[in-house]
Amino acid sequence: MKIMELETSKRDEMIEVTDRVQEFVDKSGISNGAVIIQSLHTTAGITVNENADPDVKTDFIRRLDEVYPWNHTKDLHGEGNTAAHLKTSTTGHSQTVLVKDGRLLLGTWQGIYFCEFDGPRHRKMAVHVMGT
Repeated sequence: MKIMELETSKRDEMIEVTDRVQEFVDKSGISNGAVIIQSLHTTAGITVNENADPDVKTDFIRRLDEVYPWNHTKDLHGEGNTAAHLKTSTTGHSQTVLVKDGRLLLGTWQGIYFCEFDGPRHRKMAVHVMGT
């Protein structure tokens, strides 16, 4: 298992981490199995989504903002980041990706993203490889 650190630069952003995860799979030496990628935060998630068109990330964040507005008059959470918690619960805090022949088993347009919803911050994600 490895703890990877990231620096985020915006309140909401999606940082592609596919290459970092693949590098860890390469170092592990497994041929077939799975890798688990997990955010270690309640206001940052992990998702698999399209990595070809950057507008997908923009649209993704905009639509989450529409569903979970940052300022809601009825929110009680003292830190004021209820929207970030809801966005993380929606995307999920982890993803499992299969590994085949030493490569992440992702579709042509798929990438793994660390999703910041309460930045900018110093963040951590855990990556664990299982297989043979």
